[in-house]
Amino acid sequence: MSYASLRKRLKGVALALGVLAGIAAAAPAQAELSATQRSEIEGVVRDYLMKNPDVIREVLVEMERKQKADEEAARSKAVTDLAPQLFDSQRQAVLGNPNGKITLVEFFDYNCGYCKKALDDVAKLVKSEADLRLVIKDFPVLGPGSVEAAEIATAMRNQAKGDKYWQYHTKLLMTRGQIGKAQALAVAKELGADMDRLAKDAASPETRASLQEVMMIADKLQLTGTPTFVLADEVIVGAVGQDELRARIGNLRKCGKTACG
Repeated sequence: MSYASLRKRLKGVALALGVLAGIAAAAPAQAELSATQRSEIEGVVRDYLMKNPDVIREVLVEMERKQKADEEAARSKAVTDLAPQLFDSQRQAVLGNPNGKITLVEFFDYNCGYCKKALDDVAKLVKSEADLRLVIKDFPVLGPGSVEAAEIATAMRNQAKGDKYWQYHTKLLMTRGQIGKAQALAVAKELGADMDRLAKDAASPETRASLQEVMMIADKLQLTGTPTFVLADEVIVGAVGQDELRARIGNLRKCGKTACG
């Protein structure tokens, strides 16, 4: 419902509340409403709402719609403000085509079941979209194990780039059961990592700064879960599926926005 139609629908409420202005005008400037006057006003409003209960529902629906729109606008502004850290930070892994014209950012957690489901969708997009640049950001929100895995995975980027890091990322993400430090180290060892260097890098200030940067971005974008994707200025929450992501990418190519009007 538009604001214009909502205002029209609430005209009766406005008229009821207008009684307040009439009473206040008739009273001395500094006087307060008496208990009787307040009761009369409340009665008029209550009677109207009792006779038109659908007005309350419509108001709530419109309030929810506006709140959602405001949140999306705030996120869009945050994406613009944080663009350098969000899309071009040297602290997160870049996969797919590093020189691709279209950048898709994914916030994920190695213990997130929905991230595991989304992995196949993301992999197919990377394979089929030649100009897609994928930025993955460790966002460990599911407990200490997730933080430990993120620390090792972040450090692993010092030894593995491109396809090799993608191999590490996918193998670790698809590991069964709870994922923590032991699992992250085991996958790294399997892929031939220098384990002494990995342990040192995982405990370094740079690894800590990388994860803190992601947390800062996520906080400003008001992210609460994983996976969450960012494409252009749109924040896409949840494992929405390959087709949905591909459609938004197609729109971005077509009209420069994720949704063409």
